Amino acid sequence: MGRIGAGVIERVTQACVCAGLLLAPMAATQAATEEDPWEAVNRPIFRFNDVLDTYALKPLAQGYQFVTPQFLEDGIHNVFLNIGDVTNLANNVLQLKPHAAGVDTARLIVNTTFGLAGFFDVGTRMGLQRNDEDFGQTLGYWGLGSGPYVVIPLLGPSTVRDAFAKYPDTYTRPYRYIDHVPTRNTVLAADVVDTRASLLSAEKLISGDKYIFIRNAYLQNREFRVKDGEVEDDF
Repeated sequence: MGRIGAGVIERVTQACVCAGLLLAPMAATQAATEEDPWEAVNRPIFRFNDVLDTYALKPLAQGYQFVTPQFLEDGIHNVFLNIGDVTNLANNVLQLKPHAAGVDTARLIVNTTFGLAGFFDVGTRMGLQRNDEDFGQTLGYWGLGSGPYVVIPLLGPSTVRDAFAKYPDTYTRPYRYIDHVPTRNTVLAADVVDTRASLLSAEKLISGDKYIFIRNAYLQNREFRVKDGEVEDDF
């Protein structure tokens, strides 16, 4: 699996399935045309991504989950979450959130050392709850609007703002700095499969028009995260 392909598929599954998991009760069934003016183009791209996931990535994830003991699967997942804390730290610094940045730093130190490179999530057991930040949220924090909803080939659900924000986040990922190509691709592939396996149980929460469900869940999830949970209750 190539470097680009692996990173791309990771975003497909993470954005699509995780959004449905986090906001399944909130996903409306009506189209939000003002937020999705490019629906006629987005839907075919969504179908392409969905077919790719159904016949390529999902079977790999199911096989991985079947052969991997639960304790090992959890540990591998924790390692990749520990790597992601670098991204959280960088964006919390950019958002001028010293407390959150301090928590990210403490988690990285504790989990990398006592947690054996993050295999054990010691930080959470110590009360250091994991943050979830990215550069798209940083831009939103400083007032940049999301722009229209867009489905990117292989990358999945996004907005104009979040699509451009994906690239800066790559500088906080270790893969960019691994010069040995086979090693880099192996680690990337493992990250992709692990992420997809951890989200298999979320698919049962998706109902109705899958495109609309995921779109609305994604948009509401992004608004919730950008505003740190301080959103108006539409209900």
